[in-house]
Amino acid sequence: MRFARIPFALMALAATLCAADPFVGTWKMNPAKSEYKQGTPPKEQIATITVEGSEMHVHVAAVTAEGKKTLVFYTIPYDGGKGKMFETSPAYDGISGTHIGPNEREISRWKDGKVVFTARSVVSPDGNSMSTFSKGVSPLGKPVDAHVIYDKLK
Repeated sequence: MRFARIPFALMALAATLCAADPFVGTWKMNPAKSEYKQGTPPKEQIATITVEGSEMHVHVAAVTAEGKKTLVFYTIPYDGGKGKMFETSPAYDGISGTHIGPNEREISRWKDGKVVFTARSVVSPDGNSMSTFSKGVSPLGKPVDAHVIYDKLK
């Protein structure tokens, strides 16, 4: 009987840890605060990050300046490593990521075994904004070098 409570305690602990992750939530790009050195900023970009079990799920939907919708959806092991791309553009066929610190992550998107895009994201101490430095090939296959600021929606 005592051991029957262990799974429930572990599930509660896992839920608490996931809820405490500063990346979890819905983030909307703030165009007024974002800066593009190379590439064209999208009209809109929303990133939704969840944790399910031992995986972080990332869904990034955007509308380009030309009005084209793009979608990148992938999962990464929560503790880092190679993940899986589910919906993406032809510009990518692989993903990997790692936690650098409690409020900092880095991802690399791959094409044919080579890194073609990197992004380093930092969540602010108050948890209300995320700053992402990205460089490489955009989902449209064009060069991008940007510092994107996201505001947390929920």
